[in-house]
Amino acid sequence: MPTRRADRSPGEFLRTVEAAGGRVDFVFADERPFKECHASTLVEAGDGALLCAWFGGDKEKADNVAIWMSRFKNKTWAMPVKVAKVNETAHWNPVLFRDPANGTYLFFKVGREIPFWETNWMQTKDDGHTWSEARELVAHDQGGRGPVRSKPIILHDKSWLAGASTEYKGWNAFADRSQDGGRTWVRSADWQIDKTVIAGDGAIQPTLWESSPGHVHAFVRTAAGFIGRVDSADGGRTWSPVHKTDLPNNNSGIDVLKLDDGKLVLIYNPVGKSWGSRSPLNLALSSDNGATWTDLAALEDEPEMEFSYPAVVRTKNGIAVSYTWKRERVRVWQIPLTALAR
Repeated sequence: MPTRRADRSPGEFLRTVEAAGGRVDFVFADERPFKECHASTLVEAGDGALLCAWFGGDKEKADNVAIWMSRFKNKTWAMPVKVAKVNETAHWNPVLFRDPANGTYLFFKVGREIPFWETNWMQTKDDGHTWSEARELVAHDQGGRGPVRSKPIILHDKSWLAGASTEYKGWNAFADRSQDGGRTWVRSADWQIDKTVIAGDGAIQPTLWESSPGHVHAFVRTAAGFIGRVDSADGGRTWSPVHKTDLPNNNSGIDVLKLDDGKLVLIYNPVGKSWGSRSPLNLALSSDNGATWTDLAALEDEPEMEFSYPAVVRTKNGIAVSYTWKRERVRVWQIPLTALAR
């Protein structure tokens, strides 16, 4: 698939965002307590602060990689603090999530090798100032339960639904569901993939939305040069096979957010080559439940550089987007909804 070009350049969109009262910041400067960082995640806490977490260390997979976090309050990002290091192996893919009825949570993976990941989770009761001790999400699990990279969603019946995947003897994606505030989880079957249509390793790292009660959808990362999609009509218990979309994918992370008016926001690298360039990074909009998309703006567009693994969440003033910036920093856009008007 050819690379999709956005209607607005990063500079043009930045001016639109700032004129609407938004902003763009690096979470931390060059003086940082780790060499590399990746896989950021966001959530707006109960006190209105924006929390951002990521993994950082010498390099991805190094034993000193831990989970770090910063808070944005009063127009300032606080110095990063290490919030999770449960053992002396690499930590991966933090996921922040807030359920107004139950609190704010941090999920993350632990382990040297992806096929043998364990999922841990923590809770904060003071909007991210302090966190509980980490514990396993599903006891004795290997491979990864619960959210693998993108935020869970809260369904119409108050259940949590998380996009999950494993990478043992191929890539397999599924949904993990909790009906008791995360205490127990029930996984779906792995999503079926026709390898004659979707070539490569398979599909991983789902990002979810619910279009109407019980009707849930997911986009997935693939190695076939395009984003895959699955659909469920029973709240994520059973799913269609993975099918092809018209959206390119470079075999890198994506994230989707459903807005209150039903529109969808997608943050992705619009590059149709597996392991292709992780630039540009685009913001796209859909008004028809993901059938068609308009690439509204490029958030970054610098050849041969990496802008990847985005996260997008709703805030009281609009949306917030974070992503890896050249493996050196995390960048966050705070975008008022008025800036998303075409």
